[in-house]
Amino acid sequence: MNTMTPPTSTPAPASPKHPTSTRFTRALGVASLVGIGWLVAFGLFLSPNDRVHKTGVRILYIHVPSAWLAYLAFGVTGIASGLYLWKRTRSLMWDRLAGASAEVGVLFMGITLVSGSLWGRISWGTYWTWDARLTTTAFLFVTYIGYLAVRDLGGTHQQRARRSAVMALLAVLEVPLVHYSVKWWRPLHQNETVEEGKLSGLMLFSLFVGIISFTLLYVWLVMHRQRVLALNDQVDDRGLDVALAARREES
Repeated sequence: MNTMTPPTSTPAPASPKHPTSTRFTRALGVASLVGIGWLVAFGLFLSPNDRVHKTGVRILYIHVPSAWLAYLAFGVTGIASGLYLWKRTRSLMWDRLAGASAEVGVLFMGITLVSGSLWGRISWGTYWTWDARLTTTAFLFVTYIGYLAVRDLGGTHQQRARRSAVMALLAVLEVPLVHYSVKWWRPLHQNETVEEGKLSGLMLFSLFVGIISFTLLYVWLVMHRQRVLALNDQVDDRGLDVALAARREES
């Protein structure tokens, strides 16, 4: 009599004992989601319309926070790069923080350009014009894309970190140029809405909700991206060790 053996099932992979997330990052992620939901509620439903731009003012609750967070991200990249070049703190931790912050900053700057073009269509009747603020912002966006490209060039971790830090310290000088362009050249772009006191009540509150929720999201993204960069460095180092061991065996 033929006996049939039951099919063997492949055991499920064991879950990692040490996940990459922590209790703090999970709480921060939840807080970010709550903040974004809060922004959607106030920005789309509770905040009143503007007398001139009507419902178009709701773009402001995305445009302004994303611009400020891009400034913050590029500032952190510059500070971390300076700390790496300082001889007493020459740690790759600062280089990874600079790279992670720049990546998130490019994301927020892209959101700034897209939302700004939509705002321009409402205010000026066109998505783009070679306005001083728009031109300098686009130049800043391209500069940090170039910075990220420099980070992917070959060389050791220290060589990559050194040249990236130098470029970051040069690129961050463009941030005040973008911010003060509306005061130095008087372009079509309006001055800062908060500084001129054009918003009040729920409109101002909704704007600050956007800044807070985007800040939480920025910190959460930077923390996770920095860990990914650290893992990539470990993989590169391990691959180099394997290559050296194979070379020794050949010799």
